Amino acid sequence: MDWLLSGIVVVLLVVGYLIFRSRADVSGSEARQLVDAGAVLLDVRTPQEFSGGHIEGAINIPVQELHHRLADVGAHDRAVVVYCRSGMRSARASAMLKEAGFSAVRDLGGIGRW
Repeated sequence: MDWLLSGIVVVLLVVGYLIFRSRADVSGSEARQLVDAGAVLLDVRTPQEFSGGHIEGAINIPVQELHHRLADVGAHDRAVVVYCRSGMRSARASAMLKEAGFSAVRDLGGIGRW
């Protein structure tokens, strides 16, 4: 019974961490200003989600392909605004970009925040 309780606690901690980590760090209006000033707008959803509707001017690189397509994002010193459907994938992608040396990464979270 102790292992069951321990398992539940671990799951709750992981879920809490993922929710906290997925919090966006830029508002929709701030993201628009960044894009208007030349930032790359990066949609990390699947191609099917992207073709179903996306923010005008966005490039689509699914989060699963991002490590292999970093050059498609552009220069490491150019601002990048990342979004997905709910904010989970954009948080992962933002972390990947920062680890790869991109210096101005902002996470919009979900597309609905635009």
